[in-house]
Amino acid sequence: MSKKRPAKIRTEFKKNYQQRVRTSDLTRQFHQDPHDDEAQVSRERVSGKGDMSRHRTIVGQTLDDTSDGFAVEMESADPSVLQGRVLRVHGLECVVLTAEGREYRCAVRQVLKSLSTDQRHVVAAGDIVVFRPEGTKQGIIFSVKPRRGVLSRTSKGRRHILVTNVDLVIIVASTADPDLKPHLIDRFLVTAEQAQLDALIVLNKADLIDPVELQPLLGVYAQLGYRTLLTSAERGWGIDHLRDMVTGRQSVVAGQSGVGKSSLLNAVQDGLGLRVQPVSTENHKGKHTTTTAELLPLSGGGYLVDTPGIRQLELWDVAAEEVAGLFRDVRPYVSGCRFPDCTHIHEVGCAVQDAVADGHIDPRRYNSYVHLIEDPTAAG
Repeated sequence: MSKKRPAKIRTEFKKNYQQRVRTSDLTRQFHQDPHDDEAQVSRERVSGKGDMSRHRTIVGQTLDDTSDGFAVEMESADPSVLQGRVLRVHGLECVVLTAEGREYRCAVRQVLKSLSTDQRHVVAAGDIVVFRPEGTKQGIIFSVKPRRGVLSRTSKGRRHILVTNVDLVIIVASTADPDLKPHLIDRFLVTAEQAQLDALIVLNKADLIDPVELQPLLGVYAQLGYRTLLTSAERGWGIDHLRDMVTGRQSVVAGQSGVGKSSLLNAVQDGLGLRVQPVSTENHKGKHTTTTAELLPLSGGGYLVDTPGIRQLELWDVAAEEVAGLFRDVRPYVSGCRFPDCTHIHEVGCAVQDAVADGHIDPRRYNSYVHLIEDPTAAG
């Protein structure tokens, strides 16, 4: 049986990926034959496939640009190539862990970085990559495997992928210091719904207030089928339950700065030693301590992914018309509206507004929906 040839793919590169090199001997050519206009015309071409074209043909296996992420697999006959998972990305360097437990500091192949995508970076924490070792501790990434479970947001008009290949989003908020932001929790829930990820809501610093005050909020989320957990990293409350929930799973911890994400991770897994900082005494806001997403292997199996604090969460690739379908409590009433293009904010005969008035939808959750529609870039 003949060996299957790798496919040739026509793809687009970033602008100015390859700039045309100016011919250095134009003057010499003119003096040698200044009147040969016919020869000059015969060499001219009017085509979009010249040297300045942003499209190139590359050899690879697949090219996929879908809602689950971007992946291009470049063919390589090199038997020394390895596969691993990206633990973290620091600027131009990616730390990759192989199945044998060896870490490599890898750069990304230029052709992969130059592909035109809507992403800020072509490689993200959690990616499964194929790389060629360069020495004992370094390598070159030339392939990113197709992704699943992608958690992302919009940043400066582009897609900022926080982490890939996870199945659980742990949304961490603090009961106080900094203040609880239910709207931000709702935005994370919408993002989890869009990515088809399980969600766990963790309210940390439960020792700072009377837990009875949180029952109405927790009751609303429980009725929608979301799991909730009260914790205190300071006193060890709820840590055992949290450890049981994440063991054997690929989980990402997300939330605003100062809510205690790193403190919870230190409590769940001994020996992590993640750096923590107190909340500012001036504005009671958290300080950015974690600077990049990082995969942390758990002794009981699975990974926890620590992410930088987020003060605002703008959804990625979600049209205003789609938001209602991502709210579990709003979705059942959308089909009952009088107008098919109803925004559920000001129209007459809106079944969603009627459900709010009748007490079937929590008013605070509805306000989160309106807040997201009217100001998608605002902080939660």
